[in-house]
Amino acid sequence: MADASVRLLRLLGLLQRRPGLSGRELAGVLEVTERTLRRDVDRLRSLGYAIAAAPGPSGGGYRLGSGASLPPLALDDAETRALAVALGTPAQTGVAGSETAAIASLAKLDRLLPAHLRRQVTTLRDTTLSLDHSRPTVPSERLVALAECCHIREKVHFRYQTGDGTSGGRRAEPYRLVATEQNWYLVAHDLDRADWRTFRVDRISELERSGHTFIPRELADPARLVAQAVTVAPYRYRVVVELAGPADVVSRLVSASTSVVEPAGARTRLTFGADRLNWTAAFLIDLEFPFVVKEPAELRRHLRALGRRLIAANRAE
Repeated sequence: MADASVRLLRLLGLLQRRPGLSGRELAGVLEVTERTLRRDVDRLRSLGYAIAAAPGPSGGGYRLGSGASLPPLALDDAETRALAVALGTPAQTGVAGSETAAIASLAKLDRLLPAHLRRQVTTLRDTTLSLDHSRPTVPSERLVALAECCHIREKVHFRYQTGDGTSGGRRAEPYRLVATEQNWYLVAHDLDRADWRTFRVDRISELERSGHTFIPRELADPARLVAQAVTVAPYRYRVVVELAGPADVVSRLVSASTSVVEPAGARTRLTFGADRLNWTAAFLIDLEFPFVVKEPAELRRHLRALGRRLIAANRAE
């Protein structure tokens, strides 16, 4: 229910900032079906919002009525708490400027809350701290521009700085934005390299919209592409192991930003990158599942040598 309420707030914002958007465009931005969009519009109308619709080939255009008096959204207690928590933790988004926007939104929300909910939300905010201030931040206008280009399929030009500090121009067809625990990534087809690439959004600069659209290419799983780039590509060793445990259990033990977890029959395949074999051995042993190393061969040799050393050091006297 909280997701639906947040979506209604986003829909109202879109109608206020960009009047005349078609149903298809609104549904695309909100990532819902046009049927769901029509239900959301009907719900807003039932709450007193005057929303006019004009027929058209792309689902028609929607516009807030001129001079309409906008009543507050009808949120229940659970929905209000969830929305307040989401707005109260902007640091986790990694979007520069989101703190200011979140504070403004919270101020508006506070004025609508009944006394008992205002006390709950205030207590929750005042007693909650975030320890993670290391996450790179992304200018919100850059993120919004990339999101729009992904949606309308508009080619972009930008400069990109790789992990080793090399900087160069890129021409790309943006496809999706993917958020991990630490960073935002753009999944795009790199036109100069004729292949799919992932780009950390905080390393993108001098972003320019070309004004030219493109027909999107097929990509089955953009999130997996980012997972591979984040968990495997930057490291010395590519580690593939099979664990004697179910994938749903293993996925709760490892972070999606460090490992790719896949079912492999009755077992689970774990793929990740590592620079040090000692760390890899300790990580796998700590999962407490029997495992078989598929690659690399260096890890198999390291584990055998480690086992021999541990046995020799701990023989009963």
